[in-house]
Amino acid sequence: MNMANLSPAELRALYRSAASNDPNAGPTTGVAPGFVQANLMIVPREYAFDFLLFCQRNPKPCPLVEVLEPGRFEPVCANGADLRTDIPGYRIHENGQFVKEVADIREFWHDDLVSFLLGCSFSFESALMQAGIPLRHVQQQRNVAMYKTTIPCAPAGRFQGNMVVSMRPIKSRDIASAVEISGRFPQVHGAPVHIGHAEQIGIHDLAKPDFGDAVEIMEDELPVFWACGVTPQYIAELSRIPFCITHAPGKMFVTDLKI
Repeated sequence: MNMANLSPAELRALYRSAASNDPNAGPTTGVAPGFVQANLMIVPREYAFDFLLFCQRNPKPCPLVEVLEPGRFEPVCANGADLRTDIPGYRIHENGQFVKEVADIREFWHDDLVSFLLGCSFSFESALMQAGIPLRHVQQQRNVAMYKTTIPCAPAGRFQGNMVVSMRPIKSRDIASAVEISGRFPQVHGAPVHIGHAEQIGIHDLAKPDFGDAVEIMEDELPVFWACGVTPQYIAELSRIPFCITHAPGKMFVTDLKI
């Protein structure tokens, strides 16, 4: 099946189906070109205001797409969708610790939970590729490489810590174009936050990403780093909130919104 040819609604239905409810399902990179993909963060109501404030103070890693009312799981940005089932992988966190990855969170759901959808950089990858900028993780059908950094986020209440970034090797001649193109999409992280010299942002081994899959960097390429929506997962870990649910890294919610 060519996933790239499926509509957002068809993709969500596929992820929801019993046959596809597999916690080992692949990432959503390369699917639904032209549509906004979103990271997911679900927190108890008592932490929702602090997290909303965190997003407003840190729009690069946490660009808000939608915030749902407590207990609601059908977002306005995807008619008929169910945030509890329509993502290929979720992570359960307790007291800052990753507990397990699942394909369906209905058993963990209760009416006190508030869901946040945050724009994802997978959304602008089709624009980069259309401009002739190759993306190795897409070519190799891998998850994008993601790294914890020393770039601080502005704190908000319980939530504080550093940014997570995604990395794509870009040919030197294409970097200016990649910056300009991705900068057109601030709702999905926008322009890069760092180029080259990974050690300057606390990354000491690009071959060992904290999330996702490593890819080779060629001699004529530089690592280019974008703010990443996995940041809230890292922040939840550092902040040790009692409970939250997130998407699994690289496994996004596909919305009906055009990029």
